[in-house]
Amino acid sequence: MARLRHDFFDGDTLAIARMLLGKYLVRNRDGTLLAGRITETEAYIGRCDKACHAYNYRRTPRTETLFMGPGHAYIYLIYGMYHCLNFVTEPEGEPAAVLLRGLEPAAGTEVMQRLRYGDAPMNAYRKKNFLNGPGKVCKALNLTTAQNRLDLEGDTLFLCDSMADVGLKDLPIEPEHLCSGPRIGVDYAEEARDFPWRFWLEKDSR
Repeated sequence: MARLRHDFFDGDTLAIARMLLGKYLVRNRDGTLLAGRITETEAYIGRCDKACHAYNYRRTPRTETLFMGPGHAYIYLIYGMYHCLNFVTEPEGEPAAVLLRGLEPAAGTEVMQRLRYGDAPMNAYRKKNFLNGPGKVCKALNLTTAQNRLDLEGDTLFLCDSMADVGLKDLPIEPEHLCSGPRIGVDYAEEARDFPWRFWLEKDSR
C-alpha cells in the first residue's frame, strides 16, 4: 500500500482525525524504522476552535506551521518538557491539524522502549503506559521541535495504510470500534472544551 500523500490531509479535519485511526506512523531514525499503529487522535480547527493555537487565525512564530499546506508535521513543546506531534490538515492558509495521542508499537519496539524508559525494565505499568499520550509518543519516536515543519511525504516521518509499504508485517488486529468524546486538557477553551473531537479505537469486549 502506498504512503499517505498530501491530498489525504487536504480535507475536513474531523474526518481525517477519524480516518487516521488504524493507519501506521513511521519514523526513520538514522536508518532504524520506529513505527506504530494510530489508536487515538484529536482534531483542532483554528477558524472556530478556542482550543486551537491558531484560533481566529492567530499567527505567531509557533503557529505559522499550522498555516502551511496539508501534510506537514506541527511539533510544539508544552510545559517546557513534552513534545506533541500534529498533522497539518485543510488547504494552505487554513490553520487546522490532528494531534496524535496514542500508538500501538509495530516496529522498532525495543528502541522506542529505551528512548522512553532508558534501561528500566518493561513492567506491566510501563507497558500499559508506553505510548498512550502525545508526549510519550514523541519521546519514544525521538521527535522534537527540530522536526517541526517536516513534509510527511518525505523519508524521515510518514504515514501508510500498511507496514507492507516498508517491508514489514502489520499488527494482528483484534475486533475494535471507534469512540469519540471531549478532548483532554482544554478546560480553558470555553464552549470548545466540550467538542467531541477526540477519537480512539477501543477493543471489543469478549
